[in-house]
Amino acid sequence: MYKKILSLCLILCLSLSMLTGCGSKDSASTINLGCMKGPTAIGMIKLISDADAGKTAYSYAHTIAGTADEISTGLINGTLDIAAVPCNLASVLYNKTEGEIVTVAINTLGVLYIVESGDKIHSVNDLKGTTIYSTGQGTTPEYTLRYLLNSAGIDPDKDVTIEYKSEATEVVAALTQNPEAVAMLPQPYVTVATNNNPDLRIALNVAKEWEKLAGTGGTVVTGVLVARKSFLKDNPKVLKSFLEEYKASAEYANSNIEETAALLESYDVFKAAIAKKAIPYCSVTYIDGEYMKTLALSYLNVLYEQNPKAVGGKAPTEGMFYIEK
Repeated sequence: MYKKILSLCLILCLSLSMLTGCGSKDSASTINLGCMKGPTAIGMIKLISDADAGKTAYSYAHTIAGTADEISTGLINGTLDIAAVPCNLASVLYNKTEGEIVTVAINTLGVLYIVESGDKIHSVNDLKGTTIYSTGQGTTPEYTLRYLLNSAGIDPDKDVTIEYKSEATEVVAALTQNPEAVAMLPQPYVTVATNNNPDLRIALNVAKEWEKLAGTGGTVVTGVLVARKSFLKDNPKVLKSFLEEYKASAEYANSNIEETAALLESYDVFKAAIAKKAIPYCSVTYIDGEYMKTLALSYLNVLYEQNPKAVGGKAPTEGMFYIEK
């Protein structure tokens, strides 16, 4: 009799377990995350570390790529579910996949800075008549710089001389050769440059200057979190949990700089010594909902006006954003 009762209890427990599993809306067993070696990885690194230690609500596998193409390919072919990417790339992917890749949060704001050897540059207006070295010709740094100059009444083609270099190290070398010149560089290269040349100083925070010119609702949005729409439909609980853990990870990065720097080195993103100095200037954040949409659309529309190809050839729309109801 005892054995029969025990058997019935086991069957009942198994049946309840199966019913619970069938009732779940989430089908993913392991979620595949992606990010690039750069500032947009900073906010995710603690989450990645926690996942590897089995401390996250769901199981995450990660890819830390050296190029945007690797992340793009993974999102398009479905080997990545969620990724941190440049803001303009999110728009390109949305257009390329006809809406399959959507933006769920902002993770990084401005990382560009104007540096100089002297003490002449205190506003965008002071750039008139200067030689400006920069990387990123034909990409967002160029469009950002041209927007700033135009907004300040400076003709980028007549009132300044802009010289583009292929590598940030070339920009640093050019500054050494021409002490009167200025440069626009992203973090962590600003930190590398100032470490190598003690005479260099940060003259302008490009995002802050953008905000002055753009007014309310406008700033530089460097990086966002994106996900495959089909993944979101099947795994709403996963997304909610991921975003909560990501937000905590970003807050950890800003509050625990030394520990985050060590994690970044352990995952071969940055050297800890550089990361420790650069993190406070990398604008790691977490913004979702309507405010995310407002900031990102404002930024992407400026890029679209500069060059439609920068955002995928079509004007950005509200459809590219996923906001949890």
